[in-house]
Amino acid sequence: MTTERPLTGSICAISPEQEGRLLFRLRATTAGHVIGTMFRQARLRLALVALLSGIFWLALFGLFFEAFGFINSFHSEVISLLFNTFFSALMVMMVFSTGILMYGGLYTSEEAKLLLTCPVRDEAIYSHKFQEALWFSSWGFILLGSPMLIAYGIVRDAPWSFYAMLLPFMLSFVVIPAAVGSMLCMLTVAGLPRLRVHAITISLSIVLLGALWLGWSALQSTQAETLTVAWFEETLSRLTLTEQAFLPSWWLSSGILDAALRGETAAQTRASTLEALKFLGLLTANALLVNLIATWVARLTYRVGYSHLQSEVPERKQRALHWFDELLAHSGSRWGSPLRLLLVKDLQIFRRDATQWSQFLIFFGLLALYFVNLQSFTYTHTYASIISYLNLAVIGLILSTFTTRFVFPSISLEGRRFWILGLLPVDRDHIVWSKFLFAFWGGLPPCLGLVVLSDLMLGMSGTSLVIHLICCTMLCSGLSGIAVGLGARMPDLRESSPARIASGFGGTLSLVVSALFIIAVVLLVALPSHLNLMRRALGVMPERDLYGFISSQAGIFSSLAMVVVLGLAATFVPMFLGVRAFRRFEP
Repeated sequence: MTTERPLTGSICAISPEQEGRLLFRLRATTAGHVIGTMFRQARLRLALVALLSGIFWLALFGLFFEAFGFINSFHSEVISLLFNTFFSALMVMMVFSTGILMYGGLYTSEEAKLLLTCPVRDEAIYSHKFQEALWFSSWGFILLGSPMLIAYGIVRDAPWSFYAMLLPFMLSFVVIPAAVGSMLCMLTVAGLPRLRVHAITISLSIVLLGALWLGWSALQSTQAETLTVAWFEETLSRLTLTEQAFLPSWWLSSGILDAALRGETAAQTRASTLEALKFLGLLTANALLVNLIATWVARLTYRVGYSHLQSEVPERKQRALHWFDELLAHSGSRWGSPLRLLLVKDLQIFRRDATQWSQFLIFFGLLALYFVNLQSFTYTHTYASIISYLNLAVIGLILSTFTTRFVFPSISLEGRRFWILGLLPVDRDHIVWSKFLFAFWGGLPPCLGLVVLSDLMLGMSGTSLVIHLICCTMLCSGLSGIAVGLGARMPDLRESSPARIASGFGGTLSLVVSALFIIAVVLLVALPSHLNLMRRALGVMPERDLYGFISSQAGIFSSLAMVVVLGLAATFVPMFLGVRAFRRFEP
């Protein structure tokens, strides 16, 4: 009879440092594979993204360079106010965006489910997903902030140390709001069951918008003449609310201003650089502290919150909008029943996905807040006309971002359920058109409401309001058609991440085409309307030439007709190509 030999060694868990290095190798391997695949299979997409990003960066650099050259004639407090306002706004937006990204990365992603089954500490999983969320939430800040700060350094003739400290300043700053947003996300999920996560998100958004509204409403209207020195001083004096010494945005602004200061002597320059290094050390120390606290919060709450989300099952009878789904599903003819049922399905998915509707609510809510505060300033008719069309373009650009991010991947995300749709008595055309109707009717009411709000605050005439509403309708229709049509023309049923689908070649192409469509629509209708307004303000009769025709009423209606034709073409041409390709598509 033989006996088993006991184990001579013991199994020990790896240290937190080893876990961090292991997950970092995983991140580096994945990133290297993605980059290598892009260089081998998507050179055109990579070149297109690099080219457009370079053009965008150069355009921003030129704009900021001219702006700082103009503002440099005022006293230095103006730059401090502008920097504090800019960094404060980005800080608030990063808190919300990182919280939303961490919710999707920690609690709903497949990678998080896999990592939770591995012998990995909770804080290591948090750090792994935090790096990903930090990149996605901060790349926009770096893309916007780098041309602004470099242009400021050139205008101010900053020393070389200023440019050397820019990247450390920006990296240490973005960690603080990102860690705060991550902690808020984990505490919310752990402290509340699944049924209340959406309610608390809406409440926090309402509280934020209400606080911003009260802050701006307390400010008085500008009484000075527009674009004068008194107007700038009175307008910028409102921004003193952001100059709070306890805010990281104030540390960043003060450090950058000190770093860019070149004294009359080398000793003065070194003293200013030393002060900037102190602010950099303050930012770095607080970033490390907040990140350490967030790691401690993840250790205590992450697995508890994940368990809550998996164990809480909402009851179907308690759905607040159940009546609306039933009404939509059973209204209309029998021929349109499959289309309505698909719309109900997409609507329910949208309501259950907090990533989609929370971002939609935050961005459109902040845009509405900006439009409401337009009445705090005084404008001439010419400036009001320019601002109204710029607002229309901003609405279109924000909508194009959402259609590219959420609508374009919608057909590709049906990949795992495609066999179910194939067994149902549903035509493939209905699937594509249901996506279009959902995007169009989902984006049209808030966009039209923002246009009405903007024109009312600017005091635009009824004719201008009607023109803007028609243009906004064409923008919603065209952007929905472009996103759905290209999404059906180039689906990727094997990919489950909507972010990766949107960042692919098809998503990039959809975003570029959408941007060109927005520019064409706004320019077509803005140029004749603005020329007609200027002609009336100067009391000049229209001449019998091309310029006179463009600035006349006939030119305005002709341009509006061209906008309608362009909008219909942007809607039905991509939809026709997408439907035809989707009919013959074999998954």
